[in-house]
Amino acid sequence: MNTHIKLVAFSKEQPARLLSLYLKEQGIRVEYCRLDNDYAHGVMLADPADLDKAKLYAEEFVLDPSNKKYQTAAWHAGESVTLDQDPSFSTDSILLSLIRSPFAASVLVVCIVIYCLAMIGISAPYAWLQIEPLSELVANGQWWRLLGPALIHFSAMHIAFNLLWWWILGKQLENTFGSSYLILLFTMSALISNVAQLMVNGPSFGGLSGVVYALVGCVWWLGWLKPSWGISLPKPMVGFLLVWLLVGYLDILPVHMANIAHTAGLICGCLFAWVLVLRASRRADN
Repeated sequence: MNTHIKLVAFSKEQPARLLSLYLKEQGIRVEYCRLDNDYAHGVMLADPADLDKAKLYAEEFVLDPSNKKYQTAAWHAGESVTLDQDPSFSTDSILLSLIRSPFAASVLVVCIVIYCLAMIGISAPYAWLQIEPLSELVANGQWWRLLGPALIHFSAMHIAFNLLWWWILGKQLENTFGSSYLILLFTMSALISNVAQLMVNGPSFGGLSGVVYALVGCVWWLGWLKPSWGISLPKPMVGFLLVWLLVGYLDILPVHMANIAHTAGLICGCLFAWVLVLRASRRADN
């Protein structure tokens, strides 16, 4: 088993077993395995040569696990595996997820509270967090404003899009590496993307999207550089987010996008993933 590669891991046993049975039916040698972390149910790949094909099947499964073909594969193997119905929307599941991802949950709540306060006319947090030109920050010493724009949003669609991706990707990284790594990535990417946007287009911007693109870059590159860690983003999602980034530069949308912040965040996340893999390789050599 030590020679096996972790293809994907789940928080529940049923999807891991169901995917394993389906992959076996496709001629891919895999095994179900218990792991010692929050995502304790892994699908382990026996032959590295099958990795690319197996990842495509796994991505397809994650997008539609209730497809009848997976149950059919289980029946062909003489087993019956039933997926829980809507487990992600149960109160207990949501609370447990929030507890296991304290920093991701904290940023989520802070952004929602700040936005809701602004909607009822309390704009003080916006004024306190809005970034200012570097010359003014040098004079007044309010350096927290370099991070502030990541916490303020200007429309329901703006905050919904950012927080959805922040929660999906941030929770995945925090559960895998711990809160300290997510805090570091948040701080670095918010600082770099905000300063870059400020220097190019001035102080009139806000949103978590620079950090979100850092998460996208990090998860994307980890899936490419270290697939055995079981952290990845489906290729269609990566493609959508990269196309969305390019569309922002075309300036054809009715809203102004912080394109420089998005690009700087993406680069920051890719570099962060590379450093994580490099550190892991050095530790393994030692």
